[in-house]
Amino acid sequence: MNSDTITGSATDFSGKIKETVGGAIGDKSLQSEGAADQLGGTVQKTIGEARDTVEETIRPLIDYVRQFTRERPFTAAAVAGVLGIAVINTLRGK
Repeated sequence: MNSDTITGSATDFSGKIKETVGGAIGDKSLQSEGAADQLGGTVQKTIGEARDTVEETIRPLIDYVRQFTRERPFTAAAVAGVLGIAVINTLRGK
């Protein structure tokens, strides 16, 4: 759980409160502001969850590449060179 997830949940909760209070007192402006806050909070929470998922998925791959590079530096350099040439050729259209 990161700061985006926490902040998004808090914004969503405060939006629900605003919408409920706006509905109770008949204030359409407060009610619509609460709905907007809920939407913003949900989006921010979803972004935070996506960041967590990417972090959990990519981190082991990065750790593996670092370990491979430490254990086999010449092989890693050769692989990087081949990948570099492939990218250059792809960008040039060959």
